[in-house]
Amino acid sequence: MFLSALSGWEIAVKYRLGRLPLPARPERYVVSRRRWLRPEPLAFSESSAAHDALLPNHHGDPFDRGLVSQAILNGMAMVTPDPMIARYPAPIVW
Repeated sequence: MFLSALSGWEIAVKYRLGRLPLPARPERYVVSRRRWLRPEPLAFSESSAAHDALLPNHHGDPFDRGLVSQAILNGMAMVTPDPMIARYPAPIVW
C-alpha cells in the first residue's frame, strides 16, 4: 500500500478551505494515520504531473487527476468510491 504525497497536499488544502473536517490538524492527523496504516510513501513526479495532459476530461479535480496519472504510470490500483475516476484506465479497489 502506498500513500501519495499528493494526497497529503489535498488533505491540507481541503482542511484549510474548511471542506475537510479532521479530528486534528493535517500535519498531525496524516502522520498518525501513516503510523497506523504504514503505507509506503509515493512522491508526485514530474512525469505524473505531465501525464495529466493525456487524460480525458472525465474529472475536474486536479488532485484526483494527479492520483489517476500516478496509478496509470506506476501500474497501481486506486482506492476510491468515485465513479468518475472509474472511467479512467486505472484499476479501482472499493
